[in-house]
Amino acid sequence: MSEANAGKALTVQVEGSSFARIPIRTRVVMPGDDLDEFIRENAADVVRDGDLLFVTEKIVAITQGRSYLVDDIKPRKLAFFLSKYVTRTPYGIGLGMPETMEMALRECGTIRILFAAAVSAVTKLFGRKGDFYRIAGDKARAIDGPTSGTIPPYNKAVVLGPERPREVATHLKALLGNVPEVAVVDINDLGGNILGSTLDKSEEKRLVAILKDNPLGQGHQSTPLGIVRAV
Repeated sequence: MSEANAGKALTVQVEGSSFARIPIRTRVVMPGDDLDEFIRENAADVVRDGDLLFVTEKIVAITQGRSYLVDDIKPRKLAFFLSKYVTRTPYGIGLGMPETMEMALRECGTIRILFAAAVSAVTKLFGRKGDFYRIAGDKARAIDGPTSGTIPPYNKAVVLGPERPREVATHLKALLGNVPEVAVVDINDLGGNILGSTLDKSEEKRLVAILKDNPLGQGHQSTPLGIVRAV
């Protein structure tokens, strides 16, 4: 069994059961890479019956051509304005820079982003947080901006969320001979979301709990895949 990433536990207890979260170290995924080939290369020989393969949304999106260099994005004035009011965290810039906000406006639509921003501005006055992303939706939440801890060349790129993540999960399960269940996940050190999977809703909820502390890490670990295995 592989070792856990630094600062992360290999096993966790959830709902009275123990689960190993096994990171899979890989090369850096680049635009133009084929996702099927990458998954066969790195996961086919390690998954077992009963496993769950979790795939970060970032590598799915990159292989779909949804990665953009910051220098190639030209934000509109509205993106500059809105990005000033986004709360940044140590774990990612989110939409707190004009370039990521510009991509959110393109992905989600100007009206939806403006509505999310307006509601969030009001509810924050009452101490409520998170309404912006609840209204803007998964497409806005999944946008990854550049940070110093990101592996090059993505330290200078904006990566959007993947398209059709549920279909991707179903396809990858078939690609691996229906051996593991598969989930496309968006996780960081603040928590996670399941964007698409071959699981039912209750199993997705349990998976979020299993991955709560982000066993793949947030920086240069180069572990964009992992296995959940009952122990």
